[in-house]
Amino acid sequence: MTIKPLADRVVVKLIDVEETTSSGIILAASAQEKPQVAEVVAVGPGGLIDGNEVEMYVKPGDKVITSQYSGTEVKLNNEEVTIVRQSDILAIVE
Repeated sequence: MTIKPLADRVVVKLIDVEETTSSGIILAASAQEKPQVAEVVAVGPGGLIDGNEVEMYVKPGDKVITSQYSGTEVKLNNEEVTIVRQSDILAIVE
């Protein structure tokens, strides 16, 4: 089963980042903040949203930074993804 986002929605998969303190201690996932870097999995078509034309700037495979508490988390095929609006994406990481 796959997810095909509608309108200006984007499906992203959060990237697990191993976080190390300045003294070299590796923090457990439970001690870290929610990651904000994600990989784009699927992109909606954009189009006319609330009377405004929306052009999609991201594409599958892009690494992006999202707003910290944005989107809806979904579990599909034992994989967790988040569905966000394109406006919740703050930047593309190059």
